[in-house]
Amino acid sequence: MLTKEEVIKLAQLARIALTDAEVEKFQKDLSTVLDYVDELKKVDVSGVDEVFEVTGLVNVQRDDKAVVADNHQQIFLQAPEMKDGFYKVKAIL
Repeated sequence: MLTKEEVIKLAQLARIALTDAEVEKFQKDLSTVLDYVDELKKVDVSGVDEVFEVTGLVNVQRDDKAVVADNHQQIFLQAPEMKDGFYKVKAIL
């Protein structure tokens, strides 16, 4: 079982402030999780293949390619007001 000092150290590393009641609660809860992990370590997985993905999907995203935009004039025409090739907006202070 984790000690109170270990739980307090973990809370400090995670930048979490814990009350004394929370330290006791997490002491029990985290110890339960660690005990379960120890049980999983005992399982024989020597005949099981590693699984990296289960869907069979390859990269479904498009390639990220740079594209030259040549529609500047169309965009500028939609601006309510322009000055020296820039959008003119009200000053915000």
